[in-house]
Amino acid sequence: FLIYILRNDLRLADNPIFHAILTRAKAFSHVLPIFILPPSRIEVSGLATDKSPYPDARSRLGNFWRCGPHRVKFLAEAIFDVRSSLRAIGSDLVIRVGPLDVVVDHLLKSDAFRGKSGAVWMTRDWATEEMAEERRIRNVVHAQDGNVEWKVWDGEDTLIHDDDLPVKPSQLPDVFTSFRKSVEPLRDHVRQPLSLPPSVRLPPLPDSIPGPVAPFTIPDSLPELITALQKPLLPVNPVPGHTAHPFTGGESHGRKRVLHLLSSGAMSRYKDTRNGLLGEDFSTKLSGYLALGCITARQINELVVAFEDGTMPSASSAVGYGKGENKGTSAVRFELLWRDYMRLCMRKYGASLFSVYGFHGHQRGRSRQTNSQWRSPSADMETAKKFERFLDGTTGIGLIDASMRELALTGYTSNRARQNCASFLATWLGSIGVWVQSGTRVCWWITMLQTIGATGNMSLE
Repeated sequence: FLIYILRNDLRLADNPIFHAILTRAKAFSHVLPIFILPPSRIEVSGLATDKSPYPDARSRLGNFWRCGPHRVKFLAEAIFDVRSSLRAIGSDLVIRVGPLDVVVDHLLKSDAFRGKSGAVWMTRDWATEEMAEERRIRNVVHAQDGNVEWKVWDGEDTLIHDDDLPVKPSQLPDVFTSFRKSVEPLRDHVRQPLSLPPSVRLPPLPDSIPGPVAPFTIPDSLPELITALQKPLLPVNPVPGHTAHPFTGGESHGRKRVLHLLSSGAMSRYKDTRNGLLGEDFSTKLSGYLALGCITARQINELVVAFEDGTMPSASSAVGYGKGENKGTSAVRFELLWRDYMRLCMRKYGASLFSVYGFHGHQRGRSRQTNSQWRSPSADMETAKKFERFLDGTTGIGLIDASMRELALTGYTSNRARQNCASFLATWLGSIGVWVQSGTRVCWWITMLQTIGATGNMSLE
């Protein structure tokens, strides 16, 4: 048997584990793809028939929900989309709730797996919590009786493959431009995505898979799952008639989005329009799909190359078709490389990447005992009132208020608007603004944004 734990790799195509399952000489007798909702990052009490045994999934700073109503909807859509793809090839996606190591331990000790030969696989995510999660699962697997293989795969979700990098992640330059120049021209440094064989069929699910552990249940339909996950996050403001991010989560929808950007000419115009504020196509809106692994940077590049080379008939009438790389498609590759760079910074610096002093200050042992006056909203009434007005969009500054209200209502506000709001908040709150900007503000945006990843929320928004 094989248990494949999906996390931020919610796709069938260009997926190293599915590719290995379908192309390896010795096939597994049974394969169990599973997605586990972690209660430390996603509020799961809405799935419980009784009181949830887990504390609320809230941030340490600000006490905000770690995954808000907009992003949990996008995630649920992505889960059901890959489930639909798996069902089409004779498999399924099992959904469970709990700490990942606890769920895996429960599975391996069940009658379906206990004492049998098999494997537990997953792809690596370099974020701090996900790495700790991986270590706990490894310990569970190694503690089992029987012959159970443990393997962590490279997620293959970056634009530039690890083996093609000019330096090891530990030697990554601290300046992006230096890194960028070392891999240019980008178009020539990107590998092809992993292809699936034609007429693929996955091995069947194991017999007698244990159900969810009480008090949790898993709804059968997408609307029911969305409702259950959003329930504890209410009240949720109704989404207005128009949003700049009306997109549905999932692998199939991510691919459709890229094809639309190319065939409409929006990607060719991206360099000129990316700093816009309103509309669906001034920017790519691909970051959410990339963050959940619904689509990969190499898949995007492959489609862009087909457009540039004139081998995509559906986009033949678009501006720039068949004329090679243009400034818009080049800018998209540039943003994909920025995403690679921040992920490599995560691998190099780990948790210190998020230090309020910056990763160098953290490494040099700087502490809170400095000349800076650090104060939090909870300890200062004036700060608390200003910060509440900022979150509510009632500062009296039209551009800032519009952006913050858009964020709350739709789960989206543009790249440029986010930078404007961050600069405004730090300036408005004066010397104490740095702490708020680095901590509580980030927690709020992590809560409300529909599209965000651990290493950034600006690239290709």
